[in-house]
Amino acid sequence: MNWKKPWFQFTILLILAFVWGSSFILMKIGLKSFTNDQAAGIRMLLASLVLLPYSIKNLKYLKKKDLKSLLVAGFIGSFIPAFLFTKAQTQIDSALAGMLNSMTPIFTLVIGMIFYKTKLKWLQVSGLVLGLFGAIGLITSGQDLSFGNINSYALLIVLATVFYGININVVKARLSHLSGVQITSLAFFFTGPAALIYLLTTDFQPVLASPNWHIHFLALCALGIIGTAFAMLLMNSLIRHISAVYASSVTYIIPVFAIFWGVLDGEKINILHITCMVLILLGVYLINRKK
Repeated sequence: MNWKKPWFQFTILLILAFVWGSSFILMKIGLKSFTNDQAAGIRMLLASLVLLPYSIKNLKYLKKKDLKSLLVAGFIGSFIPAFLFTKAQTQIDSALAGMLNSMTPIFTLVIGMIFYKTKLKWLQVSGLVLGLFGAIGLITSGQDLSFGNINSYALLIVLATVFYGININVVKARLSHLSGVQITSLAFFFTGPAALIYLLTTDFQPVLASPNWHIHFLALCALGIIGTAFAMLLMNSLIRHISAVYASSVTYIIPVFAIFWGVLDGEKINILHITCMVLILLGVYLINRKK
């Protein structure tokens, strides 16, 4: 694969944005039968099971010096945020969750500057600001968003974006010598048992009594296999070849695909949507400009 080609990197960003942009609706469907913790646990367990053959194959690459960073990638980068997001979506709108998720590049840059001596470039700052405004514009253009719904649960998503920022910087700075498959499979090798142990402590009787629970379970399967395992394989592979801030800018593009989901569901697209999309793409371009 042409990981060093700018066009290919941007294509991967678009794929990730599409996959993660679909995660909110999958979580919403899964929560119809499952508790928020069960939904998160199932998501992580399925992702770990899909990656298990690769985990076993890559155990020979597991070094003591990488253990701490791999635990960060597994638990800080995926496991804990999965629980934070499903918990938050029990009390706040999906649109608001999407907007708060767009704070990831900000925390990625700040954490990188403080702990990893990331050099500050004004083009990157300009791109961050443009992308943030574009993302906020897309989300606030929806009729269902109510800022009156902002509560303490919104802070859970803010915390998740902090964790994402930590994870992206750690993978970039400490694990670039490993491939994306090695990073992801070894990280999820540790999260799988934790998810399984937790799920065994929960009560699935109410789930089985819920109508259409199997359909809701399929949504969680898609969330775990495609929205987590496959997406993290792409993300960890991409981080090795681009800047941490550019990688995190995928959260700016996610609302773009949320708009397309809305169009497919009968919503109309207007000039504001198009303007915000242009701002986002321009922001991502500026973040990745070399000069």
